[in-house]
Formats: sequence, C-alpha cells, structure tokens
Amino acid sequence: MTILVTGAAGFIGFHLTQQLLTKGFDVVGLDNLNDYYDPQLKYDRLGQLGIAQEDIKQNVTCGSFNYANFKFIACDLANRQVMEALFAKHHFDLVVNLAAQAGVRYSLEAPFQYIDSNVTGFLNILECCRHYKVKKLVYASSSSVYGLNDKVPFETTDAVDHPISLYAASKKANELMAHTYSHLFGIQTIGLRFFTVYGPWGRPDMAMFLFTDAILNNRPIKVFNEGNLSRDFTYIDDIVGGMLSIIETLKTDQWKPPYALYNIGNSKPVKLLDFIEAIEKTTGRTAQKEYLPMQPGDVAQTWADVSDLTRDFGYTPNTPISEGVEAFVSWYREYYNR
Repeated sequence: MTILVTGAAGFIGFHLTQQLLTKGFDVVGLDNLNDYYDPQLKYDRLGQLGIAQEDIKQNVTCGSFNYANFKFIACDLANRQVMEALFAKHHFDLVVNLAAQAGVRYSLEAPFQYIDSNVTGFLNILECCRHYKVKKLVYASSSSVYGLNDKVPFETTDAVDHPISLYAASKKANELMAHTYSHLFGIQTIGLRFFTVYGPWGRPDMAMFLFTDAILNNRPIKVFNEGNLSRDFTYIDDIVGGMLSIIETLKTDQWKPPYALYNIGNSKPVKLLDFIEAIEKTTGRTAQKEYLPMQPGDVAQTWADVSDLTRDFGYTPNTPISEGVEAFVSWYREYYNR
C-alpha cells in the first residue's frame, strides 16, 4: 500500500510513520511545520525519519536518507492546488489524516487557524479522496467532542451535540463531514477519538511535557481546577499499535462498514495529582504546584470505553503510567541535556 500520512512531523504522525516504514509500507508524509509550538522539535522528528532540515526548507518533496520507502512534502492542507497535485501524482491506497490545529485553549486565541486547518483542510482531504479514487480514510477526532458529558466511561454512542471549544466543534464537524462522504461517495472512513496521548517526542503544550519541563527547571506547575481533574492518559505505543491494527485490517479488505467512530484511549483514567506524583517520583524532584480554577473550554474528566475497538481490531492498551512517564522523562533528559 501507498499511504499518505498528514501531520507526519507531529507527535502521533511521527510515531505512526516510523512504524509504517519499518513494516515496509510506502509512505508520503505531509506537514505544514507551523509555529504553534517550536518547529525545531518537528524538524528533529523528521530527522529521525531521515529527512534533512535543509532539504525541507528548499520547498521540494524530500526523500529520506534512512528509508527508501518515505518521501516528505511541506504543505498546508488548506492549499487545494498542491493537495490535488499530490493526490494526482501518488495514487494513494489509504490516507491517514492526523494534521490539525491542536489545542483546546489556543482555539480561544486563534479561531481562524482551526477552521482553515481542521475544516477547510479536512474538506480538501475528502475532496481529493473522492476525485482521485482513494477509498480508505482514517482520521483523527478527539475526546474533546464529549464536552461536558458527565456519563463515564465515554461511549461513541453518547450524544456529542454540545462542544465547549472551537477545537471540539471542528472535530465534531470532521465526523459529520466524513459520514457524508462515506454515504455519498463510498469512501470507507474511520474516525479515532484520541484520549490524552503522551510519550517521547510529545507536544510541548501537553501536560506531560509542561509538568516535566517545569519540575526539572525549578518552575511552578499550573494545576487547574484545584487539581480535581482526571484524564485517560494513553501511551503513544498503545495508540500506534491500535492504528496499525486498523491499517493492517484495511489492507486486507476485511473491514466492510462504510463509516465508523472509535475511542482510542487507555480506558483507565488517572487523577491529575497522581500523574504529577508519578513525574515527581521519576525525576526525583518535588513539584511546586500553583492551584488555579478551571480553564475555559476544559473538562473535569475523560474516560474512554474502547470495547468496540478491542472487539473489531484487537486493541489492547497495556502501558502503565509509571512505565510511560519513565520513558518520556528519559527522552526529555536526553533531548534537552537535563
């Protein structure tokens, strides 16, 4: 199969691409390398995939010096002309759309970026799949679509009609758009509602990174809702393992439904203060905690019911928090020489 992975320089996209290449898939990676967080981290992820930073800046399709089966292009999903040319050239068998403007809180500051990337960009993906006969699409949704749902664990059959951030609304829009294109044009679509993914090479705006960075640099950490939060923290290897199972199944044409949504999480929520304690234990430092009220657009708890993903694709997350935190802290210390 030839697979397009959008957001290939992002956290999940990088890890998925690396595993796909190792398994011998032909992969074209795409990312706009924006400055929502330090682009150098994105360039360094691509470096692990054999893409030279100086080649990217020449604004051409780059070949990997580590993987003969990988090419990368710096491009924005909202650029319709470039996207159409990309699809016309490569004849993809499957698209994995992980590119998006991420972050709940940032959507309060830069709403147009969310519409450009998450709505217009996703429409370009759907239209390219339609016109260039790509019949299989896996795309990133988010646990944020559950909004203030107080029924736990969250199930994909729950109503998600009341998002509390523009980011969540954009992801709900993706699910509706995918359903429409599945119905009208026969594109098999699988939406994955990710639950608080963490691990090595993680995003600097996520709790795992923020807390570790602050603790190791003797700065206070911000603990929202006075610490009364819990999250379904999910280790990156478990996420990628689940996605690979889906892709392998799609490769064999054994999955028949035209449209589906799945939660992909750990299904074992952890209290925020327990998560911080695990980081303290691993780093050997005590966090300076600054307790703050709940942030706009945030929710008190997340908890994924993943039984349908387990039933259909054998998904089995099994990385304990202690092990995942240790792996992240080890990577952070090495990457930043701390």
